[in-house]
Amino acid sequence: MAGYKLISSDSHVVEPADLWSERISPEYRDRAPYLAHDETTDQWYADGVKFGIVVAGTLAGQRFEDPTKLTFEGRYEDSLLGGFDPHVHVTDMDADSIQGGVLYPSVALDAYSIPDSGLLSATLRAYNDWLADFCAPYPDRLRGITMLNVDDVSEAVGELERCAKMGLVGAAIPIKPGGERYDHPIYDPLWAAAQDMEMPLSLHTGTFRWNKEGGWQLKTQMADAVEQTNREYHVRNAMGAIILSGVFERFPELRVGVVEFEIGWAPYFMNRLDDTYRDRPVGQTSYRYQGDALPSAFFRRNAFISFQEDDLGVEMRHHVGIENLMWGSDYPHPESTFPKSKEIVERIMDGVADEEAALIAGGNAAKLYRFN
Repeated sequence: MAGYKLISSDSHVVEPADLWSERISPEYRDRAPYLAHDETTDQWYADGVKFGIVVAGTLAGQRFEDPTKLTFEGRYEDSLLGGFDPHVHVTDMDADSIQGGVLYPSVALDAYSIPDSGLLSATLRAYNDWLADFCAPYPDRLRGITMLNVDDVSEAVGELERCAKMGLVGAAIPIKPGGERYDHPIYDPLWAAAQDMEMPLSLHTGTFRWNKEGGWQLKTQMADAVEQTNREYHVRNAMGAIILSGVFERFPELRVGVVEFEIGWAPYFMNRLDDTYRDRPVGQTSYRYQGDALPSAFFRRNAFISFQEDDLGVEMRHHVGIENLMWGSDYPHPESTFPKSKEIVERIMDGVADEEAALIAGGNAAKLYRFN
């Protein structure tokens, strides 16, 4: 690993128990998300809806000790301090040989399950404010990702602009929005704003927007082995909608990433995009690119993938594009590579050319998220 710099393109914070009671807008104070101590776990609620459990911050490293003890139940007092405290977070990064980290939430990933759109927006705004403060002591090492509610696209654009001014470096949008699919022109102002502000957008696992038809049921995929095994289904739909509707042709500098889904699905998906566009009847009635361009070319130019330890995916890296792949530790979640990130990256990069490995291990993330 000589000469490599590890930058985690997918790390996490753990929101403190008083985040929303302290920071949410006054008009939503009496409806703020709150923590309940259930019989076996600490559980977040809002408007009577369960939307987040605490296990995410409690089990980093357990998979290396005894994976049979991995569970979806957890208590706040058992969580790693690095999830709450930026100073401890950076100390853990040092112990794990990581130079920089791109930070996503834990609880706020699940906040898209809150039915009321106004409450959701207030919840995400309060989180974004807290995250900016979390990153502030270490501006050269911590980069925060804004959480956006896209129910109202103009509101999402405003929040993106506000958070960019606070120093956050990208934004997450739900894999499955509650309203129109991402091939609808209603989202064009968001694509334009993200492009113009150089704010890459992310589709992170677990971000399903509540809707009247599906309610919270899509979240069951996180706790079901069959659903978990096939979890990239929904993100393929989102990326397919963006690519096949010509978003990347109309907004050529926009970057959209798929986060925490590994890599191996992508070469097949890219082939399916091209096959559908070129040879299937539906392709004759959908958006047509200029010239002889194919969907896979836009994937390689505009998309990026954040992964943890997909050996097979790394073997197929040239099909996806070397500059599109970014390693992430997922600290402090149960599946995290912490505290063995260096060892794991060395293993999955075995046989990879040094220049390519340096880009995947940290160089690509450094460029996209503007690390020094």
